[in-house]
Amino acid sequence: MPKPKISSKSSSARLKALPWAAALQVVVAVARRWKALSERDRARLSQLTRDSRGRLGNLSAKERGELRKLAGKLDLKGMGRELLPLVRGGRAGRKARRRRP
Repeated sequence: MPKPKISSKSSSARLKALPWAAALQVVVAVARRWKALSERDRARLSQLTRDSRGRLGNLSAKERGELRKLAGKLDLKGMGRELLPLVRGGRAGRKARRRRP
């Protein structure tokens, strides 16, 4: 009788095998920040993105500033830090520097 195969895959290897799990983590992170905005901010951000049709040049300078302000409220930097382990393959933090003796 053959022995059952024991999987020794790392968590990042398992994550790559399940791309939907990574996509779900992205959706959860985006939804959390979207819901943190007020209803008025969400409506205005939606309107500005529709009006721009994907090009900032389609907005006036005032609207671009407003879009920038609303995007800042989304905490995109924080979302990037939260999702960085997905890109790095699950590694957390920076590599430790070796000190010279």
